[in-house]
Amino acid sequence: MGNADVIVVGAGIAGLTAAREVTGAGRSVQVLEARHRVGGRTTGDTLGTGAVVEMGGQWVGPQQTEVLALLDELGLATFPTYDEGHHLTIRDGTITRYRDQTFGMPEASLPEIARVGEELESLAASVPLSAPWLTPDALALDRQTFAAWLAATTDDPEAARFFHLLTEALFSAEPWELALLHVLFYVRSNGSLDNLAATTGGNQEARVVGGSHRISERLAEQLPPGSLQLDAAVSVVRQRDGGVTVTYDRGEVSAARVIVALPPTLAGRLRYDPPMPAPRDGLTQQLPMGCVIKIQAGYPTPFWREAGLSGQVLSCDDLLGFTFDNSPPDGSSGVLTGFFEGAHARQAAELTADRRRELVVDSLVRFFGDAAAEPIEYVELDWMAEEHTRGCYGGRLGAGAWTAYGEALAAPVGRIHWAGAETAEVSNGYMDGAVRSGRRAAAEVLAANA
Repeated sequence: MGNADVIVVGAGIAGLTAAREVTGAGRSVQVLEARHRVGGRTTGDTLGTGAVVEMGGQWVGPQQTEVLALLDELGLATFPTYDEGHHLTIRDGTITRYRDQTFGMPEASLPEIARVGEELESLAASVPLSAPWLTPDALALDRQTFAAWLAATTDDPEAARFFHLLTEALFSAEPWELALLHVLFYVRSNGSLDNLAATTGGNQEARVVGGSHRISERLAEQLPPGSLQLDAAVSVVRQRDGGVTVTYDRGEVSAARVIVALPPTLAGRLRYDPPMPAPRDGLTQQLPMGCVIKIQAGYPTPFWREAGLSGQVLSCDDLLGFTFDNSPPDGSSGVLTGFFEGAHARQAAELTADRRRELVVDSLVRFFGDAAAEPIEYVELDWMAEEHTRGCYGGRLGAGAWTAYGEALAAPVGRIHWAGAETAEVSNGYMDGAVRSGRRAAAEVLAANA
C-alpha cells in the first residue's frame, strides 16, 4: 500500500465524516477498517418480513443539527419513532399506563424526581464543555460516583430508582460506575435531561429510512476509489518527524497525519511508537464501554397499537429494561426492540442465546399480552462480545478520571488526532457527536498541513 496525505483508522460515522472532509479539501486519504463492513456502532439487519432494523445506534433528535444536515446532504430521509398511545412502566409487579411525562412513577414521588432533576441540571450548567476538568468544584464533583450523589441528594427510594433506570438507559452502566462529573458533562453536552429521555422532541424522535447504517454506507460511496480498506485491522502506529506509518494485517501505509476514530478503549489497544504519553494511556484505561445487548422481535403486525399502546416500556422488574416500537414506517409488520443494559446485560450475557430469547419473550408477554408469545423472528446483538467495539453505547469515565486524564481525551499527540462520539463536546455519545468529532479532527489535520 502506498502513501496518502491522511490515514483514518475506523470507518464508523466519525472516521468516514473525517475522511469526507479531508477529500473534500483536495487531500488524499486511506481509511482502514477492521470489520468487513463500515458503520462502526451502527449496523442493520433485515427481517423476513422485509423490515429493516437497526442493531446499533438508531435515533436522531431535533437538537442534533449536524447529523440532520448530513442526512440531507446524503439524500437520506427520516421518519418519526412511533410515539402514540400509552407507555408502560412495570414496577413491583404492577403495570402503569401513562401518556404524560411522569414515566409511570408514583405520584407522591414526582415532586422529588423533579427536584433532583433540577438540581442535576443546575450543576450541569456549570460544566464547560471544552474543559469539564475546569468546572467549579471539579475535584469534588469528580471524586464521587453518581450513586453516592443520589444517596446524598434524596431519601425517596422511588426517585433514586428512577435515576438508576435513567442511568442504565443512557449509559448502559450502573450509577456507581460513573463519576458525577461525567453525568453532568453528558447532560450539558446533550442540552437537558428532557432531550436525553424524551422520544418526540428528544433524542429518540426519529429514525433513518433504511437504517442508520446507511449514513456510513453513503459516506463510503463518496470516497475516491481505493480509499477504503475493509478487513484491515490496525496494530501499530509509528510517528516520525516526517510523518506517520500505520501497520495493519495486510501491509502498511504512510501519511503526514493519522486520525484514530475508534472508541478510546480500543484506541488504547493499538501499539504506538513512540509510546503514548502517560496521561493519554491512562485515559484509555479509564474509559470502559457500556454493557448492552440489543434485541429485535418481529411480528406480523404491530398488534400493541390496536390496544392503544406505544410499544415503549420501562421495566423495573425485568432484565429487559426498555422496549420501543421499531416497526417499519408504513406499519406493514410489527417490530419491538429492547435492551439488556448495565448489570442486566452482564447477567444476560452469561445465559445461552436460547435462554435469553425465552426471557425476552416472557417479558414481552408480560408487557403486551399473549399476542407477543410467538414472534415470527428474533435477532439480537451482544455488543460486549463484538471484537471491534467491546460494548455500547459509549465509553464512560468513573470517579476521578475527568480531572486526572480529561485533557488527553481529544488533544492530538504529535501527528495523531482523535475522533469518535466520546471526544465530542456537543451530542457526546450520539451519532451527531460522531459527525462533529470527525469534522473537528479533519479541521485539525487540514490546518496542520495547510
